[in-house]
Amino acid sequence: MSLDVPTPEPPELSEIDPNEYEDAEIVGETDYRREEIARLLEAGAWEEAFGEWASQTDLDDADFAIVTELKLLQQFDFFWDSFAERVGYHAPGIPEDWRERELHPELDSWGTASGINAELAQLGQIVCDVLKDEYIDWETDYEAPDDLPDFE
Repeated sequence: MSLDVPTPEPPELSEIDPNEYEDAEIVGETDYRREEIARLLEAGAWEEAFGEWASQTDLDDADFAIVTELKLLQQFDFFWDSFAERVGYHAPGIPEDWRERELHPELDSWGTASGINAELAQLGQIVCDVLKDEYIDWETDYEAPDDLPDFE
């Protein structure tokens, strides 16, 4: 399946410590490089990743309308994890209590909610992959200690 929609604006990245997210853990102190990542998203990484995602997503127009009306795409956060030398992300999602909160009138099944959440996580991963593979060439400050055992 694919989704034929215009690419939305890239998200404005948060200043939240990624360790405050339930789905992210950063080891050690790091510069999250959000300003640089935001510039790369604006320079084309977001458009490229979104296009790749839209060409393969299982979301239909009605599901995507829910995503846009809830402004979920603007809630993405991307950050640099220097220890793992990767781009990390926090994907927004439909909360478990969506029914009680009457979050959206067209949101009417657990399948729809979980499908949206899964597809948003997939978009986050694609953005990270595009950034790392095609836009980021940062060197790490990490150096392995000299006293590591030799396993030859």
